[in-house]
Amino acid sequence: MTTVFIIIIAALLIIIGLQYTAHMTLKKKLTQMSMELARIVENESAEKLLIHTDHTVVKKLLIGINRLLDHNQRVIADYNRTKDSLKKMTSNMSHDMRTPLTVILGYVERLKHDQGMTDEQREEIIGRLHRKIENIIVLLNQFFELVKLESEDYTMPLSRLCMNEVCRKSVLEHYELLQSKQLKVEIDIPEENLYMLGNETAFQRILSNLISNAIRYGSDGGVFGLSLREAGDQVEIEVWDRGKGIDEIHQSRVFDRLYTLDDARNPNFQGSGIGLSITKQLTEAMKGTIRLSSKPYEKTAFTCTFQRMTY
Repeated sequence: MTTVFIIIIAALLIIIGLQYTAHMTLKKKLTQMSMELARIVENESAEKLLIHTDHTVVKKLLIGINRLLDHNQRVIADYNRTKDSLKKMTSNMSHDMRTPLTVILGYVERLKHDQGMTDEQREEIIGRLHRKIENIIVLLNQFFELVKLESEDYTMPLSRLCMNEVCRKSVLEHYELLQSKQLKVEIDIPEENLYMLGNETAFQRILSNLISNAIRYGSDGGVFGLSLREAGDQVEIEVWDRGKGIDEIHQSRVFDRLYTLDDARNPNFQGSGIGLSITKQLTEAMKGTIRLSSKPYEKTAFTCTFQRMTY
């Protein structure tokens, strides 16, 4: 009886010892995890919590923590991108507005103090003031439009839209500018009407932005082109020019918010870097895609693709 009792006591002591060892091992692992996690969070690094363990519960805990770390790192990256983007937006807008505002101030001072100005000179200056103010209004409208498009609660009303008609109308609206630049115009719009589920105002804005960019940056090529065509169950609109083009290193960034084409195509022009970002946002809001291809002085084309409606 005594021998059995001793064996039971020994077994219990072994079990207690094993449990204590397992408890201390778990405590050590959890302490190590806590310290590593605190270091990773404090340094805002992209590290993961990598600790070897055979404990099933601890393994599950590590997986959960690493998922949270991954999410946290994406949030931080998004925040930093947004912060940099807003900083650049403020800088770009300040630059783009400072110049016309300075010119406006100069014109106002001249109107105020130059008593010997003729009526003709006064009318000319007033006309220049009007154009500068319009430029500022356009810039502000672009900024607020981009903010609206990027808001989570933004919805765009869609309906059946004849693309041929809008393409022709958009080219005609820019015809005087095309003529003033002495550009050869090549338009390819089929007789058969092509339809999409879209928003006419948004589609007009897309075409206006792309046509304006082609004229502004590609007029040195002497040719402007627009084509509308079927592509299986989709429809493609291509706006192109034969100008200087866009270097390959810039092509992946031209749709980024606030990235300007000034460095990519023509440093003599200044832009807000908002137009193509708005174009991309509007295209995607209508379930479409936009892409760029560019070969200098051969063909630089922006192509929008939408689902074709056949009913």
